[in-house]
Amino acid sequence: MARKIQFSLVYRDMFQSSGKFQPRKDQLERIAPVIIKMGCFSRVETNGGAFEQVNLLYGENPNKAVRAFTKPFNEVGIKTHMLDRGLNALRMFPVPADVRKLMYRVKHAQGVDITRIFCGLNDVRNIIPSIKYALEGGMTPQATLCITNSPIHTAEYYSNIADQLIEAGAPEICLKDMAGIGQPAMLGQLCKMIKDKHPEVIIQYHGHSGPGLSMATILEVCRNGCDVIDTAIEPLSWGKVHPDIISVQSMLKNAGFDVPEINMEAYMEARKLTQEFIDDFLGYFMNSGNKLMSSLLLGCGLPGGMMGSMMADLTGVMAAINNNRVAKGEEALSEDALLVRLFDEVAYVWPRVGYPPLVTPFSQYVKNIALMNLLTESMGKPRYSMMDNSIWGMILGKSGKLPGELDPEIIALAKEKGFEFSTEDPQTFYPDDLDRFRDEMEANGWPLGEDEEELFEFAMHETQYRDYMSGAAKKRFLADLQAAKDKANAGSMTPEEAAAFKHAKADAIVAPEAGTVLWQIGGDGECVKAIAPYIGKEYKEGEFFCYIENNYGQIHELPAAMGGKIVEINADQGAHVQKGDVIAYIQRPGAE
Repeated sequence: MARKIQFSLVYRDMFQSSGKFQPRKDQLERIAPVIIKMGCFSRVETNGGAFEQVNLLYGENPNKAVRAFTKPFNEVGIKTHMLDRGLNALRMFPVPADVRKLMYRVKHAQGVDITRIFCGLNDVRNIIPSIKYALEGGMTPQATLCITNSPIHTAEYYSNIADQLIEAGAPEICLKDMAGIGQPAMLGQLCKMIKDKHPEVIIQYHGHSGPGLSMATILEVCRNGCDVIDTAIEPLSWGKVHPDIISVQSMLKNAGFDVPEINMEAYMEARKLTQEFIDDFLGYFMNSGNKLMSSLLLGCGLPGGMMGSMMADLTGVMAAINNNRVAKGEEALSEDALLVRLFDEVAYVWPRVGYPPLVTPFSQYVKNIALMNLLTESMGKPRYSMMDNSIWGMILGKSGKLPGELDPEIIALAKEKGFEFSTEDPQTFYPDDLDRFRDEMEANGWPLGEDEEELFEFAMHETQYRDYMSGAAKKRFLADLQAAKDKANAGSMTPEEAAAFKHAKADAIVAPEAGTVLWQIGGDGECVKAIAPYIGKEYKEGEFFCYIENNYGQIHELPAAMGGKIVEINADQGAHVQKGDVIAYIQRPGAE
């Protein structure tokens, strides 16, 4: 009888591997029934990783989004899963144990069934406590092996770790091939080793498609006992993301496995909706390079999930590097040339910092070391001149034990700086801290939330949550979105042409006479200092927009014309304008 293979849709990771943001709550509510209608998924990844953080960054409550997205799947028996960074939980740096424990209670209450627990160093000390916390919280802990390709990371190495995690209570193991550089033969061997010893354990494979090995790997692990395969859908499949469900299903079906059929009508609907979400706002923060596969990834080993942020970082330092090169009489580098240099530098740095598997946050740390090395090189300074505390924390053992040995040069540099290496359990450096957040929320009058989910969110993402509560996150996001739209619409236009293009879709708010712009007036007619409204703020037709105090002390109200959202502000609080000067532009509804 043909062996059954199940499929999971990694809808969260599809977006994280492509760009900066996740779909909104209303968009997730629209896509969920369509995913169900496809009829081929037994599991769906709904949250975790950077999901909560980026929701907060654009001013949305992630708890409401998670509950809304999981509910339809819960109702039909499709299991939902999340990504969990072990000691780091849902952020880039370690989390106190009491906050980690709360996370599993919250996520279980929100309808999340399975938590995929990984440690970027494969240090079991960072995973085993989360296995226990997840079981206590009512969730299924899926212990994870972060796959990479190095002299250290053999099938035997990973099998030994799997034994320890299963002994600690994990009923499932995930082979997390975050860069897609795991060799198919090794992963097939590893899968068989685990299944031979632990036939009852469910194995799920997660492989990115970047360097092109993932399809061969999927076939190999399925032939050796794998139970569940992570897949994606167009328009976000392939590239640096994951193989598409259609190709995976076809390959396994023709190889003789028992796989579910795909409702193609629903697939096309899901494809259309996902593209709609991209066109709405998500696509403005996606790098086109993430749609492409690249064999270069085999050399550097960087994961698909960080390609978006990496390209943004590369663009950010490119000007500085080239300015330094030109000043020395050297030729400026193209983006492609700099990217190759970055990949080469990652390949140089990685073994010298102990072969940490290149997954969050250690992929970022290694990339940051490499990128800063390129910058310091252009400045005539030595390697490792610019490393922050987080990077040093990894090097010193405060995040867990590095798989390999540190280069003597780095050890000497640490000693020169007076740093001390540690072999302690990393959690000991991060004591319980939940009461501090609870006390502050109660003092502020902030609700702890259903099942204390707001308390959890504050404790997990303190800075981002404060910005969400104050409204600063929403304002900043809308401004960033407008800037991204302006850039995209400008294309090859001159600044003047780009401005004309934007203004053609907007109404100008014009000063009716000379005077001073006032965005706010307080009680008793006293002018109160204020700042201009944020880009993206919406107004109804005829709604109050601002005041003009003329040269005779008379104050006039200016309406918001036909209404819409602000796309450009030309006068700050207190600015003096002449009659006919444009104060701001408001884009009419439906004019995008």
